[in-house]
Amino acid sequence: MSASESSGSVVRRILLGSQLRRLRESRGITREAAGYSIRASESKISRMELGRVSFKARDIEDLLTLYGVTDEAERASLLGLAREANVAGWWHSYGDVLPNWFQTYVGLEGSASHIACYEVQFVHGLLQTEGYAHAVVTRGQPQASQAEVERRVALRLERQKLLVSERAPAFHVVLDEAALHRPYGGRAVMRAQLQHLIAVSEQPNVTLQVMPFSFGGHAGESGAFTLLRFPESDLPDIVYLEQLTSALYLDKPEEVGQYRRVLERLSEDGLSEEKSRDVLRGLLQDR
Repeated sequence: MSASESSGSVVRRILLGSQLRRLRESRGITREAAGYSIRASESKISRMELGRVSFKARDIEDLLTLYGVTDEAERASLLGLAREANVAGWWHSYGDVLPNWFQTYVGLEGSASHIACYEVQFVHGLLQTEGYAHAVVTRGQPQASQAEVERRVALRLERQKLLVSERAPAFHVVLDEAALHRPYGGRAVMRAQLQHLIAVSEQPNVTLQVMPFSFGGHAGESGAFTLLRFPESDLPDIVYLEQLTSALYLDKPEEVGQYRRVLERLSEDGLSEEKSRDVLRGLLQDR
């Protein structure tokens, strides 16, 4: 199984969940009644409709019957989607160091056709060198064993394969200049990281901009975030906001729209790609 197939399972789960929700609502059936029909709770239906749990074929069949879906082709299509949605992602093998709330993000990241983000604390995980990632993980997880640190770094490097895969997404990152000045690791680690950023910024699918100190206050005042867009027309854009012990996934159009406008302003106010590379080269000369 390819990485894209396993990553796509998260998207299929969300797609199936949204279709089940639409079918239920079109029939005027409550979540409580739907839960009763499959011997489950209202909260279980809610989790299914949000795409946060795996699906049992029997549950899907019973719900489709309840919702009046009798066409065999339509039933077969949705049951097939359920089977695909249950495929375990490659990242499940990192379950010992990967919290559940981040597993969802890794799956969405791997399925996105466009990823846009703003970072202020450090270089985005998809652009970190091994040495820099090691320093970030060690700083963030001071109690972690050496083995755990290595596992976390390995996971980050595995995610990075996405940017050079056959179906690599368009990746647009706005890095606050603060992230470039904040040292992680020694001087050699930071030099290697700056060199890597210069090199990866030349990739045709990567757009890297620096938001310079000289601009002053800017649109990214709320902090780091990521906007994900998918090739599936039924799936809305999603904004990912990472917190210390959990994460938020926003998909309401009005909320996503606000973050999209912030990204547009950051892109307009930030340095151009070439000037951003000039900043990186200047920092490299200073180290």
